[in-house]
Amino acid sequence: MSRRKNRDDILARVNFPLYAVQMLTNRHVIVGGGGGSSKTGVANGFEIFEISHNGKQFLAEEVTRHETGPSVVMNFCTYKNAKHSFIIAGQENYCQLYNVNSIITAENGVENIGNEVEKNELRERKPKAKLKTDKNKNSKKLKFIINPADSVQSDFNGQEPLLRVIRVHPSGQLVATGGTDCHVRLWKFPSLKTAALLKGHTKEIDDLDFSSLNNLLVTVAKDGLGIVWDCLKAEEVCKLTWSQPEGSKYLLKRCRFGKIEDEDFCAIYTLANPTGLARNQKSFLQKWLPESGQLIKSCTFDESLSALAVRDDGRFLAVGSMFSGSVSIHASFSLQKVLNVAGAHSMFVTGLEFLPVAADSHTVTSNAEAAVLSISVDNHVCIHTLYYRKTIPMWLAIVILVATLFLTFIFCAYLGI
Repeated sequence: MSRRKNRDDILARVNFPLYAVQMLTNRHVIVGGGGGSSKTGVANGFEIFEISHNGKQFLAEEVTRHETGPSVVMNFCTYKNAKHSFIIAGQENYCQLYNVNSIITAENGVENIGNEVEKNELRERKPKAKLKTDKNKNSKKLKFIINPADSVQSDFNGQEPLLRVIRVHPSGQLVATGGTDCHVRLWKFPSLKTAALLKGHTKEIDDLDFSSLNNLLVTVAKDGLGIVWDCLKAEEVCKLTWSQPEGSKYLLKRCRFGKIEDEDFCAIYTLANPTGLARNQKSFLQKWLPESGQLIKSCTFDESLSALAVRDDGRFLAVGSMFSGSVSIHASFSLQKVLNVAGAHSMFVTGLEFLPVAADSHTVTSNAEAAVLSISVDNHVCIHTLYYRKTIPMWLAIVILVATLFLTFIFCAYLGI
């Protein structure tokens, strides 16, 4: 396992605390957060950065900033189809939809507008790092316009209503929301009309996620339950059940579906933290079968965990910690830790997002086997890189093998064997 501690992984600094991160395109990451409605002078909103690689390290350039007035962005998700891009954000107890349009600008002004332009431009242009090194060239840059659209109240807790988590189905037909009123709501997308109400939890929802391969939805809440749902039938499929260490109580903090490599099904990954008198016990990263709710693998941590991400191909997981601000990357098959970045942030990690690697996605090219973005309330956007493990060339391995056999023969002859 690799182990590093440095501050060279900082990609960008913003002037407000960060609570959510997601890829907007295959080269652009959007982060959201803010200081809330209090008059502290701390802004609320989004910032979009373009990610590039100069052959040695990752770089980030801010391309768009959008402020949301007094409403802090506590969570959001993005969705893009062939014609449109959207941001669906949780702001207080409302679900706010934003339309996102792309603009290609040059030194002489705006050249074109539209999401189709974004796709073509990303496919054809040179790496951003090269553009930045020659400011005399008439380089094109992709920017975004974020426009508020529909908004709907999505949490109805009478005392302190708050939308805590929001996710869009990979098909783009449904949105799921959960908050302090204990209910999971399904909405038609993008109309935001009510589709279903899922009642199974008794305390506020902490996290939820859709499967990319079927119609399953997993939810976790402060009642300690993890529930798998059929989101089309609005019915419970199973509960996540496991034998907790004796004398302890655990709460599931985060949940994500992840595709199993070379298989046509997904697993569920969760974070479980001890609570109450068991706070000194270890936390868990867990792997489950979604159809039965059976726990199949787990690994332990010495502190509480706060963030979880799964790469788009399902090969790697990333985990962020609560107290030390550390980030680790794990192989999803075995949950083995393959990279640990201690003290990646000065405060707890609030979000993680892998750079995508799908073959048809025109992603950032680098010399890394995996790269994950992390954010925190310390205002930093960081990137953590798992480099390919060093190997020796085949010809050198053959030479070593032949030399070993020859020396063994000589030694045996010398001994008369």
